Amino acid sequence: MAVAKICGITDEDAMLAAVEHGAAYVGLVFFPPSPRAILPEDAAALVEGMPEDVQVVGLFVDPTDDELDAVLNHVRLDMIQLHGKETPERVEQVRLEYATPVMKAFGVAQASDLQDAQAYADAADMLLFDAKPPADADRPGGHGLPFAWDILRAWDRDDVPWMLAGGLTPDNVACAIAESGARIVDVSSGVEREKGRKDPALIKAFLEAVAAA
Repeated sequence: MAVAKICGITDEDAMLAAVEHGAAYVGLVFFPPSPRAILPEDAAALVEGMPEDVQVVGLFVDPTDDELDAVLNHVRLDMIQLHGKETPERVEQVRLEYATPVMKAFGVAQASDLQDAQAYADAADMLLFDAKPPADADRPGGHGLPFAWDILRAWDRDDVPWMLAGGLTPDNVACAIAESGARIVDVSSGVEREKGRKDPALIKAFLEAVAAA
């Protein structure tokens, strides 16, 4: 059975909906240009009392150690998500320095893009396959766009867990799971009522669709 991560949570209603309806992971964005960015002190309040079986993931883009310290000194994170141009060496350095599992994100448009991920398979604890950003994008990530999910059938590292992201919604996530073989899916804009604002009803619908897939 597949499980899900709800990423870019910024308020208590969205967090409660994610936890109540069975999210395995919740994501907090610590990248100021993002419309889903959250301050460390607000994030700390959101995750207070979080059930231990829900993994809290912090998303960073090419962070310095000072930027990581500013968050990790205040917020319980179970995993660090690196969504920039970090090298395998930087991924491993963060993993060891902070004694925290690290997930590395990749943009995918064609099967050959999976080769770039191979270099990280031994440095990261988990990988995330997302759509490549548009050419004129001012920030990384899939920007709510899907890609050909069946490309991921070519990924042959069964020893490295991975998530599928990119354009997922309550309506298409079952198809995405079937085509990609994903066991973990990650959604952000697909459960929003407006950019940066999650809709608890859409979170519920998404998690129910994942559970039924």
